[in-house]
Amino acid sequence: MKKLILVILFFPLLLVACNNDSAQEEQSPSPTPEPTPVNGSGETVYRRISAGDAHQMMQDTSEYILLDVRRIDEFNAEHIEGAILIPYDEIGNRAADELPDKNALILIYCRSGRRSELAARELIGMGYTNVYDFGGILDWPYDTIKG
Repeated sequence: MKKLILVILFFPLLLVACNNDSAQEEQSPSPTPEPTPVNGSGETVYRRISAGDAHQMMQDTSEYILLDVRRIDEFNAEHIEGAILIPYDEIGNRAADELPDKNALILIYCRSGRRSELAARELIGMGYTNVYDFGGILDWPYDTIKG
């Protein structure tokens, strides 16, 4: 019963704190890429960022790889300028050849965010250290190239 009362008392505070943090993040995206976080054992961890943060990172540096992990027909219909295509289910077979620098800044997207997360996690598992998933092209409010 005491735990339930504590949860009821502190839940509104938690909501206010989370809302304030996300509002601040939306207003001021990171101007430069931060290293992908590592866990206690020194392994790179998965990191999801907003489309705005990805766009800002692309503006702030010329040294990045923009990776589209959708199917070729989706890519041909519309993609973000400068993107390279490696479908998410081909990452394991093609990454070593097409993404040789495991420390390169890699910004990943797909249509809605599911495949980009899978691809990002796979790259991290393969030893890539600077991987950022910014979700889907559906949430990309900036220019695209339509085929």
